[in-house]
Amino acid sequence: MFGQGGANAKNTPPQYPEGWRTGPAWREMDGRAVRRRRVQGGLGAALAVAVAATIVLDPGGVRSRIPGGWGKKKDMAATATLDHPFAGSPAEQYADGAAGIVPPEATAVGESSKEQVASALKLTKDFLVAADLDPATLRGERPAAALDLLDPRQDKLITKMNEGLAKPGKENDPLFFFSRFDPNEVRLVGGTVKTRGRMTFAERKGGVVAVHADYTFVYPLTKKDKGSRQVARTIVRRVMDTEVFDPARFQVAPGKLVVRHHVVDIGNTTCDAQDGFIHPAFPKLKRHHGRQDETDRSGPAVDPYDRGRDLGDHDGTLHDECARVTRT
Repeated sequence: MFGQGGANAKNTPPQYPEGWRTGPAWREMDGRAVRRRRVQGGLGAALAVAVAATIVLDPGGVRSRIPGGWGKKKDMAATATLDHPFAGSPAEQYADGAAGIVPPEATAVGESSKEQVASALKLTKDFLVAADLDPATLRGERPAAALDLLDPRQDKLITKMNEGLAKPGKENDPLFFFSRFDPNEVRLVGGTVKTRGRMTFAERKGGVVAVHADYTFVYPLTKKDKGSRQVARTIVRRVMDTEVFDPARFQVAPGKLVVRHHVVDIGNTTCDAQDGFIHPAFPKLKRHHGRQDETDRSGPAVDPYDRGRDLGDHDGTLHDECARVTRT
């Protein structure tokens, strides 16, 4: 797949991303929204980006009246509070922050050394931490540390990322890669994000280490308003394939990462916001920035904690659905 360079020669990697060519869809599902898109690119391979945003509401305390379901006592016992923001959630059993991103032990594979594999695993973890756990990124600042980890030869992709950060919209959404919240709207409760997932690695022919990462991040949030006691949780799952090329064989920037494929599923965000921020819905509230969220929730119900759910690739068509998550 990739030729090997001789003693005095290096190969030029395949062409980097041409940009964010909208393909599979922006699909809004579950209680709040599911949006999916595909981006082409990534060192000779398609960079697929699917964004799924899902939210749930409980108008009028409906769940407390469902027979055999969320009984009133159970609902109260499982209610998230400022002191216990993960109460009633599977995230109670997740690790705290970066401690939940544990790469496997590096070993030599194919033509790639143990050191090359270790570097690829570390770069992938560092990107996830910078994109999904860094406090500056979470409060909506420029994710400079994450951007700095990317191979600059992905210039068009990086340009589109910068455009999305500067002027976010439906076609350039920084949530594709970064977890960001509006600091004028919400703040993180307790400073802890819960994390669970796994990472594996393999070698592509010719000294290219490929890493597959699948991680779920759970964010407890409260309103910025002074005295707010409500807590909402947003669940972000990222499935990402990255590559690190051997600089001895390829004309690449040493110590940089290539993002080849990326899928994002966001549970609990409003359907209609296109401003580059995740907007969690709070219990029994329907309004976002003073306007009603009137998106049609026609998609299927989804459990955002179901890590066995296949996020998959999509077919290049645009879907507009908004459904309900089964829990947050």
